[in-house]
Amino acid sequence: MAYIAAVTAHPAFTARFKADLVRPGLRLPLTADKALFDEAAALGREVVWLHCYGERFVDAAAGRPKGPPRLPENERPSIPAEGAIPGAPEPLPDTTGYDAPKGRLVIGKGFVDNVTPAMRNYGVSGKTVLDQWFSYRRRDRTKPMIGDRRPPSPLEKMQPDGWLAEYTEDLLNLLNVLGRLVALERRQADLLERIVAGALVAVTAGGNEPGTTADEPSP
Repeated sequence: MAYIAAVTAHPAFTARFKADLVRPGLRLPLTADKALFDEAAALGREVVWLHCYGERFVDAAAGRPKGPPRLPENERPSIPAEGAIPGAPEPLPDTTGYDAPKGRLVIGKGFVDNVTPAMRNYGVSGKTVLDQWFSYRRRDRTKPMIGDRRPPSPLEKMQPDGWLAEYTEDLLNLLNVLGRLVALERRQADLLERIVAGALVAVTAGGNEPGTTADEPSP
């Protein structure tokens, strides 16, 4: 699982195999080089640790302590006193914004500093993570009806009277994770290039044996 995370969970994988990813299913370039596999698995443990907010692949000696991951202190997103996102009786915010020159993510009447453009625009499956996160915590959570989709449940109208302190904590945790994932992308892209350029394990009948060079696989 760690190997898969290291090789596939980054933009370079999507860019390299973009044409193939329109088809269902996923094929993985599997290196026949044990040292390269071990390197990928080690990197992937950090990726999974980040995705799980420090709940899996915990290893303090390897820099993966249990609990929400954090960026280095000088790179860490923070909310100054004047940027605090107000809670009740102020209603939940409905808008977000981003001031790139200041590196500032705006949430309603509050803001978070030290947010890079890469963190703000981090996407998965064509969706921006921060926008998805906020869509479940904003005041107006209605979504347009598409086709014959079932009408929304009345339960969706149940929400707190104002912004919760736990929302702020969740947001800072998410931003730290996104920042650390961005920081790994260059290493993951380099790793993918070396894997694809080297000997691959073929799994098709009559394919190459481990240790020989296989054709570059499509995902």
